[in-house]
Amino acid sequence: MALSSVTAAAQISQSAAAPSGSLRRAIAADVAQLAHMLASAFNDDPAFEWLLPNERKRPAGLRRYFEMELRAVGLARGSVWTNDELTGAAISTGPGKWRVPPRALALNGPAFTRAFGVRLPRAATLLARVESRHVRGPHHYFAAIGVAPAQQGHGVGSGLMAPTLELCDQAGLPAYLEASSERSAALYERLGFELIGELRYGGTQPLRLMLRAPNTNEQGAP
Repeated sequence: MALSSVTAAAQISQSAAAPSGSLRRAIAADVAQLAHMLASAFNDDPAFEWLLPNERKRPAGLRRYFEMELRAVGLARGSVWTNDELTGAAISTGPGKWRVPPRALALNGPAFTRAFGVRLPRAATLLARVESRHVRGPHHYFAAIGVAPAQQGHGVGSGLMAPTLELCDQAGLPAYLEASSERSAALYERLGFELIGELRYGGTQPLRLMLRAPNTNEQGAP
């Protein structure tokens, strides 16, 4: 579900990576806590503020949305990298897996409706527009990267992204994501992502479409 790639700002810093020993793949038992963490991470995200303008109801909507995203995208079709403390999560899918099949969309329709309520038409329209601009060709896609607010700026996000970026480099494939603020886009640029387009919606900040070419500098090095 491409909508989840509207990434929260201040989550990645290349200067201090998360300890590799703490990284692990999330399991089903982690979903509830990770959904709560992601709801906190994205609570001030420009796109979700536009989609869910009611500040009182937004946390619950975000928890429902990210629980669905974790299960239907990360665990079912890709991977969810987290750490032992569950203070961050990076949801990604491999080549050919970014688009959720129609049957899965139908099964998750009720959950999507519960997450966005009366804002469902707005969310569905934005999702369709985001998917229409999604890069084609084989790539790894970051559907969402979120870090608990208290842990942002300490390299947790970049550490969680590292396993997928390493896969990209090994396979010679690009990575793709959408950033929802100038600050998050600048942080992703430090990891090698480049701006390839923008998607404007609702008069708020545009989604910045970003692609990272594989790093092949070390390929074939002795």
